[in-house]
Amino acid sequence: MTNLVQFSDRLTRAHSFDYFIIGVIIANGILLGLETSPAINNSYGKLLHLGNQIALGIFIVEAAIKMVAKAPRSYRYFKDGWNVFDFMVIVFSLIPATGQFAMIARLARLLRVVRLISAIEDLRLIVAALVRSIPSVVHVILLMSIVVYIYAIMGYHLFHEQDPDNWRNLGIALLTLFNMTTLEGWTEIMYTAMEVHPLAWIYFVSFVVIGTFVVINMFIAIIINSLDEAKREKLEELEMPPSSDRLLQEIRATQAALQRLEQRLEHQNEE
Repeated sequence: MTNLVQFSDRLTRAHSFDYFIIGVIIANGILLGLETSPAINNSYGKLLHLGNQIALGIFIVEAAIKMVAKAPRSYRYFKDGWNVFDFMVIVFSLIPATGQFAMIARLARLLRVVRLISAIEDLRLIVAALVRSIPSVVHVILLMSIVVYIYAIMGYHLFHEQDPDNWRNLGIALLTLFNMTTLEGWTEIMYTAMEVHPLAWIYFVSFVVIGTFVVINMFIAIIINSLDEAKREKLEELEMPPSSDRLLQEIRATQAALQRLEQRLEHQNEE
């Protein structure tokens, strides 16, 4: 049992194992894409189904190996949120693709492609940074909502008569301003307003500067800062001394190696 645990632990730490799983996920994603073609699905449907089942089997074996690597406390496998996600993908993938749960089964298979995030370290860091940035992003969204609401009311009162398509009520004005944050066609809206209000450019330019260049850059700055913090924590985690569990595994590996050496010496002495 000890040898199996040690082998599983070494396997899960090997880069080749990670690359293999990434390759399986990519191949499975390609198969899912091919299934959307009626012609390919009619001709090679059985092969596509077989490929999906093989991929699912590999994912099940992967989860089992990772659990064995944590033995004798295999429950620690579920302490990692990404492992929980991978396990849930496997569970939902076992739902039959027929009957009332057919749609759930298809969506579960799509989640296998999302597993690419859990398999690549840099993608996990980006997701961690996004999650970490949520509180700050909420504050920026609140600030942006206030700015857009104020400008929408101003725009309604200033332009709803000459440009009802874009400003006839508060809801349409909000949609117009939201579209302007993408910089899509905002100059045409501005020129239409300037036919009646020559100084309307002040309204539009100020909104574009505040809503696009300032607020959007704040979003970017928050994400970058969160990504830097996530990377720094990861480096600190790597620099931490090995845990007691890791030390225990190394001690067991050393003991097993010594036992094998003693057996070899005894065998040589007998000869």
